[in-house]
Amino acid sequence: MATAYCMKCRKKVEIKNPKQVALRNNSLAVQGVCSVCGAKVFRIGKA
Repeated sequence: MATAYCMKCRKKVEIKNPKQVALRNNSLAVQGVCSVCGAKVFRIGKA
């Protein structure tokens, strides 16, 4: 499972419902929901 830093929780959390997205410069990222508080989290590079 992927992890990302949650700005709301201020810690690294597991990403719930991870989706791989492509940025404008064609690099990959993972977008999902924080498993603790439900906020949006985003991780660039680790897709």
